[in-house]
Amino acid sequence: MPDIREVVVLSGKGGTGKTSLVGALAALAPEKVLCDADVDAADLHLLLRPTVRERHDFYAGHKAAIDPERCIQCGDCLDLCRFGAISESLEINPLRCEGCGVCWYLCPARAVDFPDNLCGEWYISETRFGPLVHARLGIAEENSGKLVSLVRREARQLAEAQGLPWIITDGPPGIGCPVIASLGNASAVLVVTEPSVAGRHDLERVAALAEHFGLPVSVLVNKADLHWESAHAIAEFCAERSYVFLGFLPFDADFTRAQVEGKTIMEYNNKKLQAILCEVWEKFQSATQGLRLQAHLSKQPPTGGG
Repeated sequence: MPDIREVVVLSGKGGTGKTSLVGALAALAPEKVLCDADVDAADLHLLLRPTVRERHDFYAGHKAAIDPERCIQCGDCLDLCRFGAISESLEINPLRCEGCGVCWYLCPARAVDFPDNLCGEWYISETRFGPLVHARLGIAEENSGKLVSLVRREARQLAEAQGLPWIITDGPPGIGCPVIASLGNASAVLVVTEPSVAGRHDLERVAALAEHFGLPVSVLVNKADLHWESAHAIAEFCAERSYVFLGFLPFDADFTRAQVEGKTIMEYNNKKLQAILCEVWEKFQSATQGLRLQAHLSKQPPTGGG
């Protein structure tokens, strides 16, 4: 079984170019499973145009439902519900129901059912760059962290079954529950940031979260030429914190043009960007190889004199 390395690509907010970078890595990295863990707004499939091989329902939590045949119209559930999910006609609005279960527990007629909630779907697909595990969370549904954990688990099982050494995960933005769910048992974090005060702040937050989980951090500054002073300040910050700095990526409308055509930037006719991203991938591979060797040596039993 190969030593599987999972890199989770993160950013402090949406729109930094995280998915565009994952698309480029999909084209560059050999023998990998791709994973889209941004389940609230998954868009990696727009670049990779996958063919769905498996489709599965995702259930999480519960939603109440009143059976009108058993209901005695007492109105207790209406008084008890703190979320305004029950109307005067004693019907439940599923978008407002928080699944707390108070109506189910306290209904004197046992007229409330509490079935598992269908929150969305997850898929195993095939792309021109290899297998992809991705998902779609339903509108206004919760439990995105649980769905992130599920798609990552399936991606790892797929990598183990096919003997693939890499998992490249397009992580969620921010530092909330879905991001936390994307970090457990990962190998490294690659943070995409922007040359601005907000970009620096977001980088600091997401890097601190990765460090909390003991994960090595690599950083790429996207759109760096929009403000070189801030871009170089971020590079200096990375040096101070011993983060692996992967380089500067310029702003280029070809990223958008490639997206419109359903291509990664590595498939588009932009040799300059392709050369930069090849160098980024080489640097990242070298950094993770060194960290893997260091981790392996740290696990060896002590040797030497008595």
